Amino acid sequence: MKKILILGIGNVLYADEGIGVHFVNYIQDKYQFSHPSYQLDLIDGGTLAQSLIPLISQYDQLIVVDTVNSNLACAGDVFFFDFDHAPAEIDWQGSAHEVEMLQTLTMMDMVGDRPATQVLGVIPTVIVPMTLGLTPALIKAIPTMEKALISYLSALGLIVEQKASIQIEDVIPDAYKRGVNHEALYSV
Repeated sequence: MKKILILGIGNVLYADEGIGVHFVNYIQDKYQFSHPSYQLDLIDGGTLAQSLIPLISQYDQLIVVDTVNSNLACAGDVFFFDFDHAPAEIDWQGSAHEVEMLQTLTMMDMVGDRPATQVLGVIPTVIVPMTLGLTPALIKAIPTMEKALISYLSALGLIVEQKASIQIEDVIPDAYKRGVNHEALYSV
């Protein structure tokens, strides 16, 4: 069985920096996925980065959902790309968790443990104070992100069924209660 992980990365306490976490929770609550020979898991990885290596290495394919940085793009612009062929305009110089995740994937690559990796990223609005929620620019980006992910998974042959009619704002208030079960990191 081929194992696919959709991993949401981000800090929900800093507005748009939590998009990966919020988006994965939203997709998990909204859709059901099935395939006779694929296992698809959606996990809120928060800002754990290197602590996620034992978990990530158990998968054949990884889709990282996170913020990305580009001086040529605007807040809310969505990118979906193969990690090994990142667009030239992506510079990975955004938040600390972006750099940590990049380093984690690079380290895994060096030892041959990194699964085939796709990145679903969005340019955040930079906000300094702590804020639980997303800016209007990122809320507007959700349908584009959702369409890109669902199209990609459907192209892999997964059956995608909507199980709930929800909006991204519905999952944000409880985001801090979710996340990786630390015991599960080592039991996969």
